[in-house]
Amino acid sequence: MADKARSVAEYLGALDPAYRAELERIRTVVTQLVPDTEETMSYGMPTLKYKNRALVYFTASQKHMSFYPSSWAIEELKDQLEGYKTTEHSIQFTLDKPLPSRLVEDLVRVHVHDIDANRQ
Repeated sequence: MADKARSVAEYLGALDPAYRAELERIRTVVTQLVPDTEETMSYGMPTLKYKNRALVYFTASQKHMSFYPSSWAIEELKDQLEGYKTTEHSIQFTLDKPLPSRLVEDLVRVHVHDIDANRQ
């Protein structure tokens, strides 16, 4: 969708307004929980970094959006992810079935803990 964006704002600005609003909501949830994140683009995706490591990525495609917290967070909270399509690294969601803010917070907290513990 916003394949060649050079910034998170540019990426989001190129999206369908409904997708943009949903990804901006997630961006806000993460940055309110972890205010000292740094925004960048990595692998063509909006990325929020914490302590110079990728904390989360998020993207939009034609039929769904994806959230990439970490494989550790997905594994730890897999019981809360029933009903969502997941891969080792991502969670797919739609406008009809968005990720609840509380779930986003829980996933981010797990990854922050892992980064703080210097888990590799």
